[in-house]
Amino acid sequence: MAHQQLTNEPHIAAFPAMLKGKCARCRKGNMFKPGSNKMYEKCAHCGLTFERQPGYFYTAMYVTYAFNVAEIITLGVATYVLSNGSENPWLYLGIILVGVLLLGPLNYRYSRIIQMYWLDPTLKYQPELSKDIEQEPL
Repeated sequence: MAHQQLTNEPHIAAFPAMLKGKCARCRKGNMFKPGSNKMYEKCAHCGLTFERQPGYFYTAMYVTYAFNVAEIITLGVATYVLSNGSENPWLYLGIILVGVLLLGPLNYRYSRIIQMYWLDPTLKYQPELSKDIEQEPL
C-alpha cells in the first residue's frame, strides 16, 4: 500500500495554471490583464511581484527565440509538404513571416510564464497560498 500524505492545502496542477497565465507561486492570481499581454505588477492573490528584479525577464528572450526557431522549422516543413516541394523562396518567406508575426503575442506571454514556472530556481509553488482569502465578518 502506497504511503499517502494527507493535507488540507489545495494542490493546483502546474500545466493548467500555466495555460491560464496564473501566478507561479500561488497558481490563483492572474499574471496578465484580461484581453491583453500587459502584466500586472503584483499577484492580486499572494502579492508576488512579477518582475522580481530589474531585467528579470531578459531570460524570457531566449525562450522566445527557441519558440521562433521551432515555429520557423515547423512552418517551413509544413509549407514544403503542403506545396509538394515548391522551390519558391517567397512562398516560404511569406508563410514564415506571417506565422511568426501571428504567434508573437503568444510567444511573449508564454516565454514569461515558462520563465517564472521553470527557469527561476528561487520561485516555488506554495500550496498554502492557494487557499481562498477569507474575509472577516463585518
